[in-house]
Amino acid sequence: MSWNPMSAHGGDALETLIIPRARDIGGFEVRRALPSAQRQMVGPFIFFDQVGPAEFVTGSGLDVRPHPHIGLGTVTYLYQGAFEHRDSTGAQQVIAPGDVNWMIAGKGVTHSERTGPEVRAAGHGLFGVQTWIALPERDEDMDPSFEHFGKGALPVLRDGGASARVILGQAYGVKSPVTMPSEAFYLDVTLEAGAGFPLPDEHEDRGIFILEGAIIVAGQSYDAGQMMVFRPGDGMSVRAGPQGARLLVLGGATMNERRYIWWNFVSSSKEKIEAAKEAWKRADWDNGPFRLPPGDDKEFVAL
Repeated sequence: MSWNPMSAHGGDALETLIIPRARDIGGFEVRRALPSAQRQMVGPFIFFDQVGPAEFVTGSGLDVRPHPHIGLGTVTYLYQGAFEHRDSTGAQQVIAPGDVNWMIAGKGVTHSERTGPEVRAAGHGLFGVQTWIALPERDEDMDPSFEHFGKGALPVLRDGGASARVILGQAYGVKSPVTMPSEAFYLDVTLEAGAGFPLPDEHEDRGIFILEGAIIVAGQSYDAGQMMVFRPGDGMSVRAGPQGARLLVLGGATMNERRYIWWNFVSSSKEKIEAAKEAWKRADWDNGPFRLPPGDDKEFVAL
């Protein structure tokens, strides 16, 4: 499957440039592009974290203890490394590079992410991105669920020096197998030096995060670690710099309802967030709305 990289023109359609803020979370760096002061969301994407690249010494690894979510879906996509996901739906899944984990929190879910013993036994790296997608208001109280698709299940488009794996949603007439509650798209794009790539024009909100290399947009160069958001409706293409580029391209329909964020909770209702806070604080795993993940229920992140 392919597209014509030169089918879109390149006007000055950049609406917002976001420079992610970096923070150290215990031995490795996380760069957060969304939410930002300039923009809370791109389509339904309300949270965007680049994790690493990081190197772990023998015996160490990722240990994200069980914690809660409401009102969102988490998308995990790796370029290097592997870890195990467990959640309160009973899901237990190792994710590897090119796979996608998709967990819908709905009315409430808990999950953990930990490096497995075999990977931990040797020095290893970790590099990936985790995003949150705000659920439509009608789906905020749905039951939680989990889906995993291996690298081979995700369709890939190729044309010349450009390739795009469709992680979520639909673009260029190709659809990911991941179940989506709203209009969205999420692409892993690799560009050889000088290769062009057109943004899909069927979606209202469109953004690009540069993971590696640089791209040229309307004659101006942008480097790794930057996120760009483009104006709706403008035909737009980008071109890789002399070293090539690796991009995540994302967006979808604009979410017009306001969303509140507090810690790991996203909702159209402040009251639902307050209720979730109180429920997690009570830690009543037998009678409350939250359960701890089976097989990882001996500790949790406090409110």
